[in-house]
Order: sequence, then structure tokens, then C-alpha cells
Amino acid sequence: MMNRWKNLKQTLSKWFSIPWYPILFGAYPVLALMAVNVGQIKLEAAWRPLIVSVLFAVTLFVLLRLVLRDWNRAAFLSALWMALIFSYGHAYITLTEKVKDFDFENWLLVTWLVLAILFIVWAVRRSPSSPLAMNVIALGLVVTSLWQTSSEVRSGGVHRVGAENAPVDENLTRPENPPDVYYFILDSYAREDLLKKSYGYDNSAFIESLRERGFYVAQCSQANYIRTELSVGSSLNMEYLQDLDPAFTPDSIKRRVLWDSYKYSAVRYNFETLGYETIAFATGFAWSELDDADVFYTPPPFSAGMTEFETLFMQTTLARYAQNFGWVDADAITGQNFRDRTLLVFDSMDDIARMPEPTFAYVHLISPHPPFVFGPDGEYTHPADFWNEKKQYPADLYAKGYQNQLTFLNQKLLDAVDTLLAESETPPIIILQGDHGPWLQPRDRRMWILNAYYLPQQQEKLFSTITPVNTFRIIFNAYFGGNYDMLPNVSYFSPVPKLYEFSEVKNNCK
Repeated sequence: MMNRWKNLKQTLSKWFSIPWYPILFGAYPVLALMAVNVGQIKLEAAWRPLIVSVLFAVTLFVLLRLVLRDWNRAAFLSALWMALIFSYGHAYITLTEKVKDFDFENWLLVTWLVLAILFIVWAVRRSPSSPLAMNVIALGLVVTSLWQTSSEVRSGGVHRVGAENAPVDENLTRPENPPDVYYFILDSYAREDLLKKSYGYDNSAFIESLRERGFYVAQCSQANYIRTELSVGSSLNMEYLQDLDPAFTPDSIKRRVLWDSYKYSAVRYNFETLGYETIAFATGFAWSELDDADVFYTPPPFSAGMTEFETLFMQTTLARYAQNFGWVDADAITGQNFRDRTLLVFDSMDDIARMPEPTFAYVHLISPHPPFVFGPDGEYTHPADFWNEKKQYPADLYAKGYQNQLTFLNQKLLDAVDTLLAESETPPIIILQGDHGPWLQPRDRRMWILNAYYLPQQQEKLFSTITPVNTFRIIFNAYFGGNYDMLPNVSYFSPVPKLYEFSEVKNNCK
């Protein structure tokens, strides 16, 4: 036993006497950014920037070794320079938020240049003779980031729900000819009266087209909550969050249980238990993607040249100047990724409708929500044309982009509905539902949503003030022998960051 311990100690001492820490310092910025955004961005998005960052670290390390002719000095200087390179964007973003009416950019660049020169002197004169401490620090940083990331990754699927009180029903029965179910979440899609009052936009032709196709449009419907994750988390679990899980308390700002219950909901559980195939689409936000569904549609990862995570990582480093020099347009890349995901949904409707198995399709469209990347006829629009230099949306530009996107979305939705109705042997169930209203609106109007249902032979169960929390209670009762009680139709506002500090918003629609 003593010999084994002695051999292990000698092996570790040997390995930690080699200056390999620059490689880990190259990996750390990517892993740390991934850990911070683990709920927003999928893990595989980090692979390419991770490889590029590590290769950059190795190349810099080797080049400095050729110049300095000393591995320890080269390792130390490369680590110091990488700290400058990978921290520059963070410093720039912080100063942009904190410093007003002062052009700090040139001063920041000069400061970083001076530090780079001072680091040369430091590395040449006082670099550590042993790399042990630096190896330990680098390893600790990487392990911490990996731990933070892995602790937020959850898996699931059939027979899994994410909330303690998810109202699943084990006694549902599948009919002889089960209808396909299509649940469209149309992000920020407002009610007809809001569009008229706030934008002067007449949406009556679209609403009438839905009615002609057999839809019931709830004219006084409100969202149950003000934010997507709250609203859809409640809808997919057929329950108010206050009653869904003890984690949703007013003093909490944590989202892990919320996101988990969103992805592994009572609705999904019920349909999978009934033998339905689940279908979902990429949204660009990892927390909202049912990526372990039976069929998950996503565009090629680099269809726009870069992913959103890669552009985010670039913005946190000195490479942010690639956009200033015109080499990379990060905003256009983000816009194209959103376009690709939206168009993929509509291009897939025919294939989904023809699937032989009964399907539950969860279709979350980030539209008419920003970024505004579609003109009224579907033409490309640049996201940056609708915000100011601080990437904030002025009311007039927001209204213009929103209406452009809404006009295009309306036509694509009607085409999709026509495809689903024409290609389905059994009349399908189709829900077109906003999760909340547009930005820059008073608190009450942000609750006013489009809520339209195609429920074959069950329309009489619907009413003008129905809210999303009751959507699937009605569907499971009407088509699958469920025994769900109808809940009161209530709307709740909550501020950021106190997501679960709810106050009721009255419905004054008549």
C-alpha cells in the first residue's frame, strides 16, 4: 500500500512539474461561458470554439517557447496574454454598461497593450520556476466549470416529469383513430384588439381566415404569466406554478426546476404514455427545446457560418473587433440562424402530417418576437436595423419590425394549417397560442394573447376568456377520457429577477 501511494505521488509530481497549464487556460474561457449559459445554449455548441481556443493556446505557447527558449517562461507569458485576450470583451461590456458619455475604447486598448508589455517583463524576470501552482489553478478552474455545467444537465423522456405536483393522468385512453395534436407557441403574438390599439394593425383578415377553417378564436384570452418560461411551463403542466412545485416561492430566483418541468411536463408525459410520437423543433434557447423528443428538427449547426454561442464568445474576447473591421457580422449570423429555424418549421409540416403514428408536435416559434429578421413578404431584414447603439428597441422601430414579422407569420401559419388539415386522415387538434403579448406595452396589455383552437366536434367547450392553463385539460377530457377539473382563468405578473413573486392582473375584456 505504501509503495502504491509513493508511486502515485511520484507520478503526480512528475506530471505537475510539466507546464501544461496554458492548454487548460485556453479551454477555460469557453467552458466558463458555457457554464454561465448552460440553460440557454446547448452543450455541443461549445465544441468548435473550444477546439479553436485550445489550438490558439497551444500555438501561442509553442511560438513563445521558440522566442524565449524556456518552457516555463513561455507557459507563464502565454497564460498572462491569454488572460488579456479572453478578458477584453468582458471588460468592454462592463464599461459600456457602467460608463456613460465617455469614449473609453481607445484608453482600454492602450491599457491592454501596456499590460501586455509589462507581462513580458514579468515573465522574463519573475516567472515561476515550478509550474505546480499554475497547473493546480488551471485544473481547478476547468473542473469547476465542468462541474457547474454537468450539475445543470438533466435527462428524461417517457415516464418522467420535472415538477413535484405535475397533474399526470394514468387513466387516459387512446381512441381508435387518435388525432394528431399540434401545439404552436407563437412568441409574443398579441390579441387582435391590442394590435389595433397599440399599432393600428388590422389583424381581422387573419382571424377571419382561421374561423373560416373551423377555428375558435378566444377574443378575450389572456396569458397566465408574463414570461415565456413561466407561461408555457404552466400551459404544458396544466397547472398554476404556485401549485406545481415547492421550488416556485416568491423569494426564489432559481430556474432549474422551472426549465426541467417545462421540458418534462405533464402534457408530454400523458401523450408519451398514450403511445404518441413527440415532435419538437430547435428554438435557439436550450431550456425551451425538447431535444430528446422522438423526432427533433434542427437546422445544420453551421448553416449561418457560426452559432450564437460562437458569436457570444467572440464578443467576450479581443476578437470582438472582427465585427468592427467588417470581417464578421455577428448580428447577421444570429438573424440567419433565427430565419433558418423558423423556415424549417414550415418546411416540415407536410412530412409531419404524413407520419403514420399519432403525433404530439410542440412547435415553439420565436416570432413575431425579436430579432426581426423577416419582412412582410419573408424577405431578409437585418436585426440591427431595429435597435439603437445600445441594442435597445425604440418603440417605433419595435412596432415596425413586429408588424413586418407578424404579416409574414400569418401567411405561413395559414399555409401550415391548410397542409395539416389536408394531409391528416383523422381531423387533427391544432392550437395557435401566444405565450405573452409584445414588449413595450403596459402591464395589462402584455397579457393579451392570440388563443385559437381547432378542436373537431368539441368547440362548444371553449369560451372567450379561456387561458392557456386550461387548454390541455379540455383536450384530455374531450378526446382521451380525462377527468381534469377546469381551473379559474387568472393572469399573474411577476418582476425580474423575482420570477415567482406574483400579483394578479385583472381581465377587463368584454
